[in-house]
Parts: sequence; C-alpha cells; structure tokens
Amino acid sequence: MAVASKKIPAPDLVEIKTALLSVSDKSGVVEFASALAARGIRLLSTGGTHKALADAGLQVTDVSAVTGFPEIMDGRVKTLHPKVHGGLLAIRDDEEHQVAMREHGIDGIDLAVINLYPFEEVRAAGGDYPTTVENIDIGGPAMIRAAAKNHAYVAVATDPEDYGAITEALDAGNGALPYALRETLAARAYARTAAYDAAISGWFAEALEIENPRHRTLGGTLRQEMRYGENPHQSAAFYVTGDKRPGVANAVQHQGKQLSYNNINDTDAAFELVAEFSPEIAPACAIIKHANPCGVARADTLVEAYHRALSCDNQSAFGGIVALNQTLDSETAGEIVKLFTEVIIAPDADEEAKAIIAAKKNLRLLTTGALPDPRAKGFNMKTVAGGFLVQGRDTAMIDEIELKVVTERAPSERELEDLKMAFAIAKHVKSNAIVYVKDGQTAGIGAGQMSRIDSARIAALKAEDAAKAAGWPEPMTRGSAVASEAFFPFADGLLSAVAAGATAVIQPGGSIRDQEVIDAANANGVAMVFTGTRTFRH
Repeated sequence: MAVASKKIPAPDLVEIKTALLSVSDKSGVVEFASALAARGIRLLSTGGTHKALADAGLQVTDVSAVTGFPEIMDGRVKTLHPKVHGGLLAIRDDEEHQVAMREHGIDGIDLAVINLYPFEEVRAAGGDYPTTVENIDIGGPAMIRAAAKNHAYVAVATDPEDYGAITEALDAGNGALPYALRETLAARAYARTAAYDAAISGWFAEALEIENPRHRTLGGTLRQEMRYGENPHQSAAFYVTGDKRPGVANAVQHQGKQLSYNNINDTDAAFELVAEFSPEIAPACAIIKHANPCGVARADTLVEAYHRALSCDNQSAFGGIVALNQTLDSETAGEIVKLFTEVIIAPDADEEAKAIIAAKKNLRLLTTGALPDPRAKGFNMKTVAGGFLVQGRDTAMIDEIELKVVTERAPSERELEDLKMAFAIAKHVKSNAIVYVKDGQTAGIGAGQMSRIDSARIAALKAEDAAKAAGWPEPMTRGSAVASEAFFPFADGLLSAVAAGATAVIQPGGSIRDQEVIDAANANGVAMVFTGTRTFRH
C-alpha cells in the first residue's frame, strides 16, 4: 500500500539547541561534539561518553544532573527516565505537551547521537552467555526509537558516518536541520535497531538450538551499492551480516575494481567448494563460472592443481573465478594471469604473488585468512513470492558417510578416492549434477539439466572437447569415477556414464528402480556404492 504522504505536519527547519550523546563506538564523537559546541549547541551525555567529552575539554552536562537520578545497576538504568524520553518525544507545537514539559521541568532534546552496545561484535567473537547478554542494549534502542518517531522535531544519528552530513546541514541551515535529513536519519535509525534485534534473536535461536523460530529476522549492513545485479536492468547491493565465516564477505581485497553482484555470488561458490579439500592433505584448486565448477583438482603442488583444474574445461574457465585452498605462491600466480580471470580467492598470498597479480589491474585478489569449515552449521535463504525459504547449510561430508557397496565388484582404492572427490564436488554443482573424476581431478562436469541423463552426456561431451584441446589420445572419463548427487531414476543415466568410460559410480540410491541400476552396473563390470545421502543444489 502506497504511503499517502512522506511528510507529516512539521516545520521544515528545526533549530538544534540541545544534543544528547551516548555512544559505544566513540569514533569521531569528540570531533563531532566539538563541532556542535562550536555552533552553540548544549551537550548532554552519559557514562563513558561524558568522560571522553569532558576529558577533551568540552562543557558537557551529565544526564544524571538532568534527571536528578544517578546511574544505577552497573549503568543498566541511566536514560530510562521521563526527562530524557519526554525531551525526545514531546511534540513541540502541541500545547498539552508543552504544558507537561513545563510542569515536570522537561527540556527538549533536539538531536540524539546514539549508537549501541557492541552486541554483534561480542557475538562474533564468541563471547560467553553472560557477556553476550550484558551487551544487549536497552536504553540505546529506546532513545533511538523515540527520537526517530519524533523526527518531525528531533534528529537522530546512529552511525559516525552521519556526523559529517549533520554538521554540513547545520551550516547550511544556520544551526537548523531540514525535515528531509531528519526523515532520512529516522529511517536509518529504525533499520539499525531492526538489524540489532535481528542479531539478538538470531543468537538466542542458536543458543537454544531452535532451528525454526516463530519469527525469523535477518539484519545486514550495507557494504556496497552495485552498478547493477545479475543484469544491467536490476538494482543490487551487498549487505554483510557480521558472520565471521571466512569468505568473500570478510575477505581483504588487495586490488582491482569493485566486485560485481555476479563476482560475489561466484566467488562465494568457488571458495565454499575448495574448502571441501583440506590443505593439510593436498593443494586444491576450483575454477568457477556462473556458480558452477568448470574444473576442480588436487595435486602435489598448487600450480599443478591449477593446471589440472584448468584442463577440464579451459574454454569455460575464461573470465572465471579461481579458488585455492592454500597460500597463493608466485609460480601459481604467474600461471593464473596467463588467462583472463575475474577473481582469485585464497586463504593468503605471498608478496611475490601479490606483485604478479598487481600487474593485472582488473584482476581482483581476495585473501580470507582461513578456509570456511564445511562442517559448521549455518543456514541458506531463498526468497519466494510472499516469503522466504530457510534451510540448514549442506554439511554432508563424504568421509563421514557410511558407504555401501551394492555391486558384485567393489571399487579399487584409487576409484574410491576419486568417487569421494566426485561426490564432494557434486554437492556444489547445480542439480541435476554429474561429475567425473580421475586421479584427483575432474574429467567432466554436467550441471543444471532437467534430465540426469542429459547432465551425464554433457559432462562426457565436455571431456571429449578437453581431450581434443589438450591433444590427449582419449577423454579422461575413460577409467574415471562418476558421482550423481541424487539417485539414478533409471538405468539409462548410469549406462550413459558407462559409455563415457566410467568404471565406478557413487550415488545416494533410494530409487524404486535401484535394482535395475545395480543390475546394469554389474552387467558392465562397474563398481557402485550408495551414500544414502542426497545433495541437491538448486
């Protein structure tokens, strides 16, 4: 429903005579308060903020001197008082409100500069239960909401980034702030308290292990506005939640232009995939295009892993994302820059590698400090018309799944390792997904087809193209292991994989035609194992 009018009855300009400052994040607050004082604005403050301003030589009144009541209960109660909230909520041109203010000695507060206890930071740092609870702010949100509701007469600042705009507006308005700015600040204020409460409710749900709370809220802070979304006609922005999971949201970007919507989406997919492979076991590389892998490989060295991943589909890799599970070294960096690549993401990069990447001004290098834990709980969200879907992160790990050999022939040790790798990769391929792996590298990947047999055929075709491009005598699917992220509903999908040269198969099982598929595998001397676990990715 459209709002009838943005503007409520209110003066366009409101003179700022008194400001209340109570901040946890004291960045820039002394400078801002000094600017207010220089403009003749009376300063009120509380606790640590009062001390910081007083120590800076500013004339500032403690709120307890206004309320006539001291801070009590370790500061839990200090601004929850009628003389504070009356000063924020009073309608200035309402005679009854003015009478109440005079009767009770309430002075108006025209500017509230409030930011909140660092709950999100304490939560992200893994604070214990009592410490986290103690960092739930009460008075701050109450004052913010009061000031924002009364934006017809009161301005509210909840972020140090707002300070500059306020001082500029005060100069332009000869000590008064315009309605448009007050309204904008009020909107930001409610968004801030909403995100704050979302973080608190999310923490409680985690602490109490409530998977599906009655009300689900998600808050985020704007990281960047983008030129467009997936397509040029779509608007887009990137918000961060404060979750410290290593990845694109918490990475350091060393160079290159701003990441696009598609860059961020693809880079996240690439890094989550490569994290499946422990750097303690072997270097690994994943190359991603449109959130699907073009190639994945493990090897004795990082540069070899890159070359092996690239060989699976070097055509699709053009303009893709390269994700590594170990520190990027100069040799690997030198090879990556030979092909146009959008983003490289790795836990770290040595100085020589950074220098090599720096020569490619449009290539972005991101370092994260660590790999995300593929076993860590979390959730994914997808919007639908009128709502959104929430599900737990897919934490299925092949090494923790009990495999069941269902054919006459069991896989060899080499086949079993390739089967496990193929299944781990298939978890990150859009369904329907078929992944061939041979000797620790992908041989062919079929993604996102409506028919599983089509995915198997596409993967085989990709392998044939790769063999021709590399001058190999035969495609790598010959003698490979193949994974399907869901069961084969008919034997035709398996037979297509067999025709491509696969000698071992891993799949969840569970079809009413499982025996038909098992019989087809036995008839062709193929080993097959069931996982009992499906890993759809839509």
